[in-house]
Amino acid sequence: MAAPLVNCRVRECRKCMSLWLRYKRQAHTNPWKDTSSSAEFEFELGDRVFKFSTGKLARFADGAAVAQFGDTSVLVTAVSQKQGGPQSFLPLTVDFRQKAAAAGRIPTNYLRRELGPSEREILTSRVIDRSLRPLFPPGFYYNTQVICNLLAVDGVNDPDIVSINAASAALAVSDIPWNGPVAAVRVGVVGDEVLINPTRRQLQRSSLNLILTGTRDRKVVMLEGEADRLSLYKVEQALSQGVKATQTIIEKISELQAKVGKPKRNVDPPKEQPQHVVDGIKSLALNHVRDILYNNEHDKISRDQALKALGESVITDVKKSFPDEDEILISACYQAFVKKVFRDLILDEDRRCDGRALNQLRDISCAVDLYKPLHGSALFQRGQTQVLCTVTFDSLDSAFKSDPISVITGSMKEKNFMLHYEFPPYATNETGRGGVGRREMGHGALAERGLKAILPEESDFTTRLTSEVLESNGSSSMASVCGGSMALMDAGVPVKEAAAGVAMGLITRTEPGTDKITHHKILTDLLGIEDYMGDMDFKMAATATGLTAIQADIKLPGVPFFMIIKALEGGFAASKQIMEIMAKTISAPRKTMKTSGPVTEKLELDHSKQTRLAGIGGYNIKKIKSETGVTITRIDEKSFQMFAPNIEAMAEAKEMIEKLMEDQKEPDLDFGAIYTGKIVEVKDFGVMVELHPRLKPILLHNSQLDQRKVSHASSLGMEVGHQITVKYFGRDPATGTHRISRKVLQGPPIPLIRNLNPKSSEQQ
Repeated sequence: MAAPLVNCRVRECRKCMSLWLRYKRQAHTNPWKDTSSSAEFEFELGDRVFKFSTGKLARFADGAAVAQFGDTSVLVTAVSQKQGGPQSFLPLTVDFRQKAAAAGRIPTNYLRRELGPSEREILTSRVIDRSLRPLFPPGFYYNTQVICNLLAVDGVNDPDIVSINAASAALAVSDIPWNGPVAAVRVGVVGDEVLINPTRRQLQRSSLNLILTGTRDRKVVMLEGEADRLSLYKVEQALSQGVKATQTIIEKISELQAKVGKPKRNVDPPKEQPQHVVDGIKSLALNHVRDILYNNEHDKISRDQALKALGESVITDVKKSFPDEDEILISACYQAFVKKVFRDLILDEDRRCDGRALNQLRDISCAVDLYKPLHGSALFQRGQTQVLCTVTFDSLDSAFKSDPISVITGSMKEKNFMLHYEFPPYATNETGRGGVGRREMGHGALAERGLKAILPEESDFTTRLTSEVLESNGSSSMASVCGGSMALMDAGVPVKEAAAGVAMGLITRTEPGTDKITHHKILTDLLGIEDYMGDMDFKMAATATGLTAIQADIKLPGVPFFMIIKALEGGFAASKQIMEIMAKTISAPRKTMKTSGPVTEKLELDHSKQTRLAGIGGYNIKKIKSETGVTITRIDEKSFQMFAPNIEAMAEAKEMIEKLMEDQKEPDLDFGAIYTGKIVEVKDFGVMVELHPRLKPILLHNSQLDQRKVSHASSLGMEVGHQITVKYFGRDPATGTHRISRKVLQGPPIPLIRNLNPKSSEQQ
């Protein structure tokens, strides 16, 4: 409000004063004191309280919300640019960061501050992204960033679920166009009971760890989880209760949005394709596109090349007919036309581009024991997807150790099985630098979860399974589960049973202008082009007993629950077929490891010998490792694990240890026997007696010198070099030191006297 122009010459005019005071009140009002945009909602979820609040923190953001579950709190902010760029996709960035202060810790790295994102942070960011992305409207191509700031973590409730719900609330109350809300829960199964949002302690006993994100009308947006070979019935039951639980959270976020939510921005809908351009492309390309998609002889590369060559020809012809139209627009119309024809063939004719039935697998071939020096290897080929898996064993000392913050927020403290997934650019006939990005990390984590349930409970080794994708035409992560299962059996790992993975797809047709699905088809064993042009990529790994891993990437703003169940049932049936094919190559683990495999033995030493094995500063152990490659790792107070890369190295290391022990081998002392030794030192509280040159001097306390009370050994005339006879009483159970006494010999004479010191006997 501009300052009023007061032209009245009357002093203290009431009208002028009223205008001036009104201006002063409006001009100096603090907008941060306005509480009309803040709100809190609190409700019971299970046996704990879930709380949403907004309007108090990070108010410069387009949307901000704090979600609290138990004592775990997360602040999520959402900011979107007002102007779009040239891109034709949504540039959404989700960053989840763990904060050491939230757990009452200081980072242990050399800078003592948070560094780059850890694997857990990246995987959690992916889960949040996949939960939010499908709900953005078509044509919204504005740069958008969602940041999840961990405020407090109680070590009981994991922050990933809280972050998804907080992100949903932040977008709901913002002015960013978004068709939410969504809600997420974690589902566990302990015994026969399904638990919603189990605590970390309950999760340790759970046979299921599943994150489920749902939206209105019991639709599913995202799935991510692992299971301990859980049956189909229990999985369906857990999914049903999980979807039901999300509806309560969605209602509360909707109430929060209705109370303080900002009006959504107006977004220009996607430009409609000019009908004359669409008709021109249809008349020129329909038969040719159908011929290409009907040709079963095409592979991934040749089909893409044929569609590309046809597109260049069609775009040129349409451009000649309509010279005023933009070539980029014509190209987009052609791509949309090919996608429509591709989907219509599946929906109307049950026709897949490679000629398979909707529930048919691609041709599968397997091989194991590929290279002799490897501890274990397997090659799995499914259609044009080819994966090479290799197994490498190492000592338990090589196990992956999580940082303290990751442990508090849900990660394992130590992990002795790792699956590393690699996707080089040549796998899709491309060039590039390769490396491990967010996609590779996510695919590797999924395959690792698929195999973790079949591993033995305890292992003498740290196992690394490398999965390298040599060819890719869909479902490479699930091929890694199949190849990894066979490679583990080839290496002699006593797995509980074989595991296999498959990707299921979904093609839908909706009513024009709505999200209502009128027609759908479920696809088994997804091709790359079917993933690209379809609506869902549903990956699952299982054994003959039950589910081990699941992940669903959904492009629609929610898929009805019954379609998820149909995909799950189809995946179980397909995985059983795959395992039958794999069993023809290898059906059970090798009874023994290969000759190229490592060797491990348990070494037990008493306390006195452990220091000799280690040496000063661990010198002896380091020397053994440098000369033989054998790693010696402490297991408990009395034992060590020896890990050798082969039998020859183990034999060499054992020889070094025997020599080390032999040079300083202590004589065995008999309990109750009497020995003659030499006094080597006189102390205020006793004398040090040497019974043998290779035996450390033993303390003979003043209380054990004589039947009489002795305050100092000199009162008995004892000096350094004098001979003394003592009785041996074994080792002290607490300290491990030898116990001797002269006092007990002051009674009746005992005939058996032993002298372990040859020099002393010669002097006598």
